[in-house]
Amino acid sequence: MIPATASAGAQSNKRVMLVCGEPSGDQLGAQLMRGLKALAPDVAISGVGGPAMAREGLVSLFPLDDTAVMGLREVVPAIPRILKRVKQATDFALKTRPDAVVLIDSPDFTHRIAHAIKTRDPSLKTVNYVAPQVWASRSYRTKQMAHDFDLVLALFPFEVPFLKKYGLRAEFVGHPVTERAARMTGGGALRARLEIGPEAPLLALLPGSRSNEIRFILPVFREVLAMLAARIPGLVTVLPTVPHVAQKVQAATAGWPTPLHILHGEDDKFAAFNAADVALAASGTVTAELALARTPMVVGYRVGGLTYALSSLIMNVKYITLVNVLLEREAVPEFLQSRLKPPTLAGALEKLLRDPMARTEQQAALAEFDRLLGEGTEAPSLRAARALLDFVAKG
Repeated sequence: MIPATASAGAQSNKRVMLVCGEPSGDQLGAQLMRGLKALAPDVAISGVGGPAMAREGLVSLFPLDDTAVMGLREVVPAIPRILKRVKQATDFALKTRPDAVVLIDSPDFTHRIAHAIKTRDPSLKTVNYVAPQVWASRSYRTKQMAHDFDLVLALFPFEVPFLKKYGLRAEFVGHPVTERAARMTGGGALRARLEIGPEAPLLALLPGSRSNEIRFILPVFREVLAMLAARIPGLVTVLPTVPHVAQKVQAATAGWPTPLHILHGEDDKFAAFNAADVALAASGTVTAELALARTPMVVGYRVGGLTYALSSLIMNVKYITLVNVLLEREAVPEFLQSRLKPPTLAGALEKLLRDPMARTEQQAALAEFDRLLGEGTEAPSLRAARALLDFVAKG
């Protein structure tokens, strides 16, 4: 829980609009809402979010299902719906005129809203929370960002000087995922409830939270588990999922090669991370959560061929997993696109399950990553909330 400070309430009666476009942004938005309410209890919050933000009191303009898409095959048919939602959010901002509009992650969606707002009314203040990784690819986007945003709340310290080179005002606030460290508990109770023995080898499966990730990645992960089950007697799988893809996950896992438990809700997800011996995950924020739980992992990712061909032309980084990006080495085995082969992934997971030294080495790297991310310091969402309220107070 985020504690209130002496300045709490000093910036009350402010109105803030928050907009996210997918589940990871929903989590960040919920944490930011808690920080805002701790510092300014009377702050009025509106906008777009999912279940996590709803639990903090947000009444969303529309559901996240309409915008949580990725990859050309998914995005192209959804463009009319996405543009409709961009206009709806923009119109709402212009009509209600909040003190600031905070666009959270999902740049292909949220940055369109910022651009539309600034085009129609440049005086309305816009803030980007979780900037796109322009240091990794498509750095030319910063020029447009400098036009569309008045402030960037940066998750990583190296982002601030990078963005300032392009004329963007930026403030480092840290990564809110570190605030979830204390929630990585309950593994023993989860094993008991699911009747998984304390010595049974347990794998957490995280195929992603988007429909196209379930389509492209989960079938490969199924093959991996079939191979691994033949090598690791008694292997059990837990699969945390989110509401908008739960039915697809259920259908895609029929006849799973190991005993499978599909989990719903954050508490069970974090308990699964605490209980699991290893994890097989799609790249994303979940890898940082696994790092906080010190759960050794193997990461795999695949997108459509055309999407990958286009993105590979503009990528400036060697790794895709956040742990590896920050540590500047492949501490976590990662397999992208053509390297996403079941025998390779199964071998990497088997090594983590059988080799205590491999587990210990990766867990040490995960601890190093967590320190770089800011674990143990002041809550990043509280710093973000304070920076936002200070920005609003200064006009």
